[in-house]
Amino acid sequence: MGLPTSGSDFQHHRYEDMVRALFAVQSECPYITRIYSIGRSVEGRHLYVLEFSDNPGIHEALEPEFKYIGNMHGNEVLGRELLIKLSQFLCEEYRAGNQRITRLIHDTRIHILPSMNPDGYEVAARQGPELNGYLVGRGNAREIDLNRNFPDLNALLYYYEKNNGRNHHLPLPDNWELQVEPETLAVIKWMQNYNFILSANLHGGAVVANYPFDKSRDPRIRGRNTYAATPDDKIFRQVWGC
Repeated sequence: MGLPTSGSDFQHHRYEDMVRALFAVQSECPYITRIYSIGRSVEGRHLYVLEFSDNPGIHEALEPEFKYIGNMHGNEVLGRELLIKLSQFLCEEYRAGNQRITRLIHDTRIHILPSMNPDGYEVAARQGPELNGYLVGRGNAREIDLNRNFPDLNALLYYYEKNNGRNHHLPLPDNWELQVEPETLAVIKWMQNYNFILSANLHGGAVVANYPFDKSRDPRIRGRNTYAATPDDKIFRQVWGC
């Protein structure tokens, strides 16, 4: 199966279509890609990751590892489609001899998870664009918002700030594995098993950039916005060009 050749070939990818698209990329570029699953959704769908590297499956000393996540909210589909397209682009440009892409793949290990919430996507897709409300398919199969399902380390960091505690390698709460959804558990385990240096999580619906530990330290007041800078605020702004 070849890769799409132009923008006119664009289509939305249901779960099976997405899986076929990822395996098509792996088939076209077998020596620089690897597909692996980090777990399953509530309804049993694999959470597939497509890896790009000159040595797929191998962590190389001093080589940075980067991960992309899309479709955390099942009805926010743009990130999912962008990451599928990015995968196709990396493969095509590498095969074409693009020096920038070749250097990127040789010097960086890139992990792409197009859909963290495949169950929610299918719920939204079955409703169709005409009937789809704001919350239809946003959560997973149990209607849990995965974006708010991770342990709250912001509160722990702010507590440590006031009590001269640690500001790195924060411990997860006791029994945290029993308190999160299967998709969230899979992503946390993924982060524990790979040495990711940077990550990006693509959402849709608004122009917003969220950074780690940027939750406001002050009580939320309606009508007033506050900027909550992280300890690494300057670095994040430089990296993302904000």
